[in-house]
Amino acid sequence: MALLYSRKQEKKVKVMFNNGLLLVEKEGGKQQVFPLEWFPKLNNATDEEREDWVQTDKGIHFNKLDLDISI
Repeated sequence: MALLYSRKQEKKVKVMFNNGLLLVEKEGGKQQVFPLEWFPKLNNATDEEREDWVQTDKGIHFNKLDLDISI
């Protein structure tokens, strides 16, 4: 018999948007800043689309936009 369980993934980064910028704050407070113009899908996205993201081994994946950003 297989045991199935769900474990909520702990996000180790914060993702914020401000004045045409994507700000990613990593564990320890280090920040990376990207102009949204580099990511047209993200630049034109709704708040709902921007808020639907997960942290991956390589960065951030925005689910509704099918967009990966390496950090």
